[in-house]
Amino acid sequence: MVGGVILGPSIIGKNGELSSKVFPSKARSVLDTVSVFGFMLFIFQIGVKIDLSIVLKSSRKALAVGILGFFVPFGLASFTAFLLEKFLSLDQELITLLSRVVILQSMTAYPGIACFLDELKILNSEIGRLASSSSIICDICHWTILSLKYALELAKAKSVRVTLGSLVSGALYILVIAFGIRPAILWAIRQTPEGKPVKNVYVFVVLVLLLWCGFTGEAIGLSSIVACFLFGLVIPDGPPLGSALVERLDCFVSVLLMPPFFTICGLQMNVFSIVRLRNVGVLQLVVLVAFIGKIMGTILPLLFWRVPLRDAFSLALIMNSKGIMELAFLNDFKKNKDMSEENYTIMLISVVVITGVISPLVKVLYDPSRRYIAYKRRTIMHSRENDELRILACIHSQENVRAVISLLQVSNPTKESHVNLVVLHLTKLTGRASSVLVAHRKRDKPSLNPTQSERIFNAFEKFGQQNNDLIMVQCYKGISPYATMHNDVCSLALEKRTTLIIVPFHKHWIFEKRIETSYAYRHLNKNVLEKAPCSIGILIVRGSTKKSRYAITVPSLYRVVVLFFGGADDREALSYAERMSGHPSVQMTLIRFTRSSSSENIVGGTERSKVLDTQILSEFNNRFLRSEQVSYQEAEVNRGADVLEVIKSLGNFYDLVMVGRRHIDSPILLQLTKRNNEDGELGVIGELLAASDIESETSVLVMQQQTRLWGLHDPEESTHLRRISL
Repeated sequence: MVGGVILGPSIIGKNGELSSKVFPSKARSVLDTVSVFGFMLFIFQIGVKIDLSIVLKSSRKALAVGILGFFVPFGLASFTAFLLEKFLSLDQELITLLSRVVILQSMTAYPGIACFLDELKILNSEIGRLASSSSIICDICHWTILSLKYALELAKAKSVRVTLGSLVSGALYILVIAFGIRPAILWAIRQTPEGKPVKNVYVFVVLVLLLWCGFTGEAIGLSSIVACFLFGLVIPDGPPLGSALVERLDCFVSVLLMPPFFTICGLQMNVFSIVRLRNVGVLQLVVLVAFIGKIMGTILPLLFWRVPLRDAFSLALIMNSKGIMELAFLNDFKKNKDMSEENYTIMLISVVVITGVISPLVKVLYDPSRRYIAYKRRTIMHSRENDELRILACIHSQENVRAVISLLQVSNPTKESHVNLVVLHLTKLTGRASSVLVAHRKRDKPSLNPTQSERIFNAFEKFGQQNNDLIMVQCYKGISPYATMHNDVCSLALEKRTTLIIVPFHKHWIFEKRIETSYAYRHLNKNVLEKAPCSIGILIVRGSTKKSRYAITVPSLYRVVVLFFGGADDREALSYAERMSGHPSVQMTLIRFTRSSSSENIVGGTERSKVLDTQILSEFNNRFLRSEQVSYQEAEVNRGADVLEVIKSLGNFYDLVMVGRRHIDSPILLQLTKRNNEDGELGVIGELLAASDIESETSVLVMQQQTRLWGLHDPEESTHLRRISL
């Protein structure tokens, strides 16, 4: 757009001779055509991404925000326009334009909101989901008013026969795509196996139908833009077809075809055409009243539902943001000569300024992670002995299921202290505009071809049933961008009052010691570690993938070793291992690392932390002094190489190694950081255990104790420590 402004009559184009050489009339026509075609494809993409079921699933809060967010600014701005017409002598063009400006400023276009939320990385936050749902409701209100206005204007300007013909043509078009084309598309989707790419011929046919819809829309007076949007709506969002279409078109449209659209907007803008300040004042007053009205219409219902004022104001600003749809309406007004060059420039500047101001304001006001701060301790160490263990297990694929089930088997669920398990299948957002976090609902009849999510959930539900309901299972599916996927994890953990989040490591060992690495999962894990409202365990699985994906049988012997250096995370790992030790199949070993010169831990920390280390070790020794299933060892080390030697000596003897993530102020462990080139999420010892040159098939669980607690900068300042009954 800036390029268009520079090349347009505002700067370079002011010189008519230079402008005619740079942009001759023929070239300008080609650019106009490309921009319209690009916008048509963009709107088709938006239609494909939209899930219409959002409207049916919308909460009363979203309905109230969407309806009031349209009609409050519409009513206030209309009343303001009426007063201006009555008490000021305005020209006819401005009077006609005011009604269009009122509707334009009252709307909240879903395509613009979806792009805005994605840019700010709050698409799957609480406010982001509410904004998505509310904007669709607001859009429905806008298009309803616009359709009624169009029908009335058509009835006044044309005969009844022409009006009825136009309405019937539009209705027939909708019937054809809904009951003719959609069934064919659903058939094509059924022919595509899950996880397999859709056939190119199906994509080709859809694109041909898209061109036909655009042509038909223009022929019946419906507009190619509206016709293509409606066609996009009948295509199911997400994989396989919706994702394939979005992936094929996204780069082509956003990089090649949409820039000409914005350039045309800039080319049509002429700041020197603004000569009547009265027009500026009148238009900006209506814009301001609509802006305030939308803030009122958004905030009032949110305050009724006791949403914090800061979050409510952030949502009100988001609902006021403008985007590509507003630009398209302005271009259409100017093309149809409903708006002069002066008024077009005034409104274009208004749209750009409003969005430019709102974006940084929302970034400052709204931080989704702020609500993840817990008001009480949610750790294993601070839980009472008979409290239920609440676990949130994050699953990326079927390969993660077996390892998580193996860990849950030895977590010692009992009648007094059962395990409350929440399974979250995390999926990348593709071919959709809105993120999804929904509870899994079983089908009435089992499918012969279950989806990947259903296979994962079925495995965990079967596992829960085999444990005589000692493990209660709830299943959720989250679909969101990788960059904000941690919001789903943290919000669900907060809602379910989770004690421990288990996330898979970003590296996956496959056959013949090859390693697959996902940097998206690595980024996810780092965000969860930073923002989670409870303790976290990163599960590293090393071993052959030839084994069964789902290990349901209880092992006869399961060896667990805890590497204790000191600190909050090691105490959390030891507390979890103590719980495991109650399982009859578990043999636990605690290896405490000390300096050779003294019996102190090799890590630093506060005096309070050292007292807690001594206390938990003392309670451990008192409890398991005569236990045959639990053993205690001390490893004296003076340098990093000694620690490495102890770790290598573990070999494949144990089934699970548990260790804390953070070990602060340790000169000995600092020597090992030079060995690990990567700035990973596992900490010094965790990265060492996950290193490719450590020849072991033992699984590793790296623990981090809860770090975010309301009112405490250092979680170790809490004086409450669990007392183990002897």
